[in-house]
Amino acid sequence: MENPRPEKVAVVEEVEKRLTDAESVVVTEYRGLTVDQLAQLRGALRPVGGSYKIYKNTLVRRAASQADVDIAEHLTGPTALAFTETTPDGAPGDVVTVAKTLRDFAKDNPELVIKGGVYEGNALTQEDIQALADVEPREVLLAKFAGLLQAPMSQFARLLQAVPQNFAYGLQALIDEQGGAPEAPADEPEPEATADATETDAAEASTEDPPNDAEVAAEPAADADETETTDAPETESEEA
Repeated sequence: MENPRPEKVAVVEEVEKRLTDAESVVVTEYRGLTVDQLAQLRGALRPVGGSYKIYKNTLVRRAASQADVDIAEHLTGPTALAFTETTPDGAPGDVVTVAKTLRDFAKDNPELVIKGGVYEGNALTQEDIQALADVEPREVLLAKFAGLLQAPMSQFARLLQAVPQNFAYGLQALIDEQGGAPEAPADEPEPEATADATETDAAEASTEDPPNDAEVAAEPAADADETETTDAPETESEEA
């Protein structure tokens, strides 16, 4: 078996590394595209973290086998690979935007044929890539997700604010229904204490048994007897 040339070995190693590191790989056929059109496609992919490379199918097939990436069935005809890697400023590429860019370019340039690919080790069909292209970009999804998080919090804050307000409204309605708020009683401790004592004495007096007529008549008689008994000895002493 003939030893491969160093140039081919280097290409295989490059493709293998790209297949391993890339978030996604889309296999395309570029038959009929001009050099200017290919440059335009590369320019559209670069800002979103995509790169577009043309390799020989035999070298890509060997690299895919070594990287355990299942794309061999798509490696027919003039083939180019679209990798999702990093943006020029080092940010991770957006696989959705890359798929959307390829789809939009293919609409204006039917010569570009999207065959299939791989996303995070999973094989993608042409329909899968189309579905990825229909997904909204990451920034839009994150903005919507943030809105979903903020909506319940704002509703909860409004609810907390409404509770004391509703309570105050209900309390005021109850006061109005009862004819207004009652006036506070004046502080008069002395009259209240006197009135309470009078009522208490009257109640105690009413509970005692009233004296009968015999007791009333007997009291003066007893006083008379005591007077006579005391005065009698004094009269006798004077006569003696």
